[in-house]
Amino acid sequence: MAIRQKTVMTIKLAGRGTSHSRSEAHVRDLVQVVDEPIERGGTNEGLAPTETAFSALIGCTNVIGHKCAAKLGVDIGDLDFAMEVDFDRRGVLLMEEVEVPFKAIRLSVTSKGSATAEELQRVAEETAKYCPIAKLYENSGTELTVTWESG
Repeated sequence: MAIRQKTVMTIKLAGRGTSHSRSEAHVRDLVQVVDEPIERGGTNEGLAPTETAFSALIGCTNVIGHKCAAKLGVDIGDLDFAMEVDFDRRGVLLMEEVEVPFKAIRLSVTSKGSATAEELQRVAEETAKYCPIAKLYENSGTELTVTWESG
């Protein structure tokens, strides 16, 4: 009998703030520390909340990219990422509410595999369809540009 995967599920997390800048998110048997850098009053024990959100896009692009490549039979090998984010900080500085704080994200993905430019383009198109973190940013109004190239 085949196992049927759930299409909708509830994911549960717990967390606690251990100082004015440091928090812990508990997921499964893991703890993710989120903290501010020392120059912003933190202890630099983890990524800042915004950096955590940005790194989630890299992680999601990696996972979904590899799933799509496997489904398409394309060798993308290991991936390298470079990202730039245009961040309107007026909100976190408590100057005024900002509806779209991350104005633009430019993510460059470099494939170390043997995929051709055409194959990489197909993987990129499929990844854009299915990466939930990319969808989150795009649907919030962030101008998201993801480019794939061979390295």
